[in-house]
Amino acid sequence: MTLVVLDVVGLTPRLLRHTPALRSVADTGFQARLTPSFPAVTCSVQAGMLTGAEPAEHGIVGNGWYFRDLGEPLLWRQHNRLVGGELFWDVLRREQPGATVANVCWWYAMGAATDWTVTPRPVYRADGRKDPDFYARPPELHDELTRRLGDFPLFHYWGPTASIKSTRWIVAAAGRILMAHRPDVLLVYVPHLDYDLQRFGPDDPRAVAAAREVDAAVRPLIEACRARGDDLLCVSEYGITPASRPVHVNRALRAAGLLEVHTQDGMEYLDPWASRAFAVADHQVAHIYVADPADLARARAVVAELDGVDEVHGAVGKEKLRIDHARAGELIAVAEPDAWFTYYYWQHDDRAPDFAQTVEIHRKPGYDPMELLFDPANPNAARMRAAKALARKKAGLRYRMDVVGLDASAVRGSHGRLPDSAEDGPVLLCSRPEFEREGFAASDVKGLMLGLASRR
Repeated sequence: MTLVVLDVVGLTPRLLRHTPALRSVADTGFQARLTPSFPAVTCSVQAGMLTGAEPAEHGIVGNGWYFRDLGEPLLWRQHNRLVGGELFWDVLRREQPGATVANVCWWYAMGAATDWTVTPRPVYRADGRKDPDFYARPPELHDELTRRLGDFPLFHYWGPTASIKSTRWIVAAAGRILMAHRPDVLLVYVPHLDYDLQRFGPDDPRAVAAAREVDAAVRPLIEACRARGDDLLCVSEYGITPASRPVHVNRALRAAGLLEVHTQDGMEYLDPWASRAFAVADHQVAHIYVADPADLARARAVVAELDGVDEVHGAVGKEKLRIDHARAGELIAVAEPDAWFTYYYWQHDDRAPDFAQTVEIHRKPGYDPMELLFDPANPNAARMRAAKALARKKAGLRYRMDVVGLDASAVRGSHGRLPDSAEDGPVLLCSRPEFEREGFAASDVKGLMLGLASRR
C-alpha cells in the first residue's frame, strides 16, 4: 500500500466543483482549508510542506532570490541542498527504516535523498539549442520512462505552448513508478491549472475547462490507487486570483536613481553589483535588496507610493510573516489583490535585452508570466516567428525564439499574497477520516504525511 500525494497547484474550493475525480478523494475522508506560507508561490510552499517549517527556517523565500555571494538574482534553482530543515523522507526513514519515497516533479528534486526522482531538465547544447529532457534517478529510470512514454514534453510544461500534455506525461510517469516499483510514498506535481488561470484569469470559462482537463488526467491514477487500497492526499499550493495591473517596481527604483543598468550592444542589463536598490519580482511579491541601510527609507518610500502596492515590509513585517531569512530582501513588497510585479527595469522596449522576448526562466531577474503567451500585440506573427525558429533548430542552425510580448497588461491571473478568502485559497483533500481537521497550514502537511505513512 502506498501513500500518494498529489500537488494540484492552483486548485481551490471554487474550482473543485468542476473536478469530480479529485473531489472523490475526500469521499471516504475529508476536505479541509489549507493556508499557504508567505509567499504563496511554488518553491516556498512546497518547501514548507516537506520540512514542516516556514521560509524563515527553510530559507526558500520565493521561487528565486538574490544570491548575494554570487551577485546574481537567480530563479528556479534545483538542488535540494538549498532547502534547510529536516525533510519529510528523512524523518520517515528514521521512524520506518527502509521506507521508500518517489518524487515526480516536486521542486528541489536534484540531490534529494529520494529513491526515485523525476524532474524537468532540458539539454542545453553547446550551440545554444535547448532540447526537451528530464533528470531521473536511478539513471535507468530515465530510459524506462522514455521508452514507455516518449520524451518529456518540456515545451508543454512551460511557455506559450504549455498545455495538458505535460500533466498527462507526469501522471503517467507516476503511474508507472507506482505499479512497477511500489514506493511507500509517491509525490506527484500536477501543474496544468497554473497556465490558463494566469493567461486568462480564474473567472474566464477557460479556467473551468482547464480544471476539467486536470480532473480527466488524474482520474486513472486516482482510480488505480483506490483499486489498490492506497491512501490519497491531495494538496494545492495557492489559488490564482484575477489580476490585470502590472507594477513596474524596478523602473520606479531606476527613476529614483537607486537602480543601475549597464549596456552591451544597445541592450540594457540589470547591474545588481552597482545598484543601491533593486527588486526580484515574484508574482505578487517583490524582494527589494538595498545595499546600504541609509537608502532603506528612500527605497521604501519609492515602492510604497506605486499604484498597485499594498504593503512594504521591513524587519518587523518580515518577522511577522515568518520570512526573516538572510536570503530575503531588506524590504518585501506585496501587491494589491488585482496587481502583480514585473521584473522590467528598462524604460524603453527597444533597450530590453534579447532574452526578454524569449522563454528564459534562468536569465530573467524575476518571474515573467508573459512567457505563457504568444505576444498578445500580434500572436499570429509570434507563431510565425516560432515556426521559423523551429525550422532553423531542426536544421541544426542557431535560432532565437522571440515570441514573448512586453506589454505585461495581458496577464489576467496571479498569486503570491496570502489569500483574501478561503474560496480562492488552496485546499486539502484526504482519503482517511481519522486525520480530519477544519484547516491545515502548509507546514502541517509534513506531519499529516507522516501520520498517513505510519499506516504502511
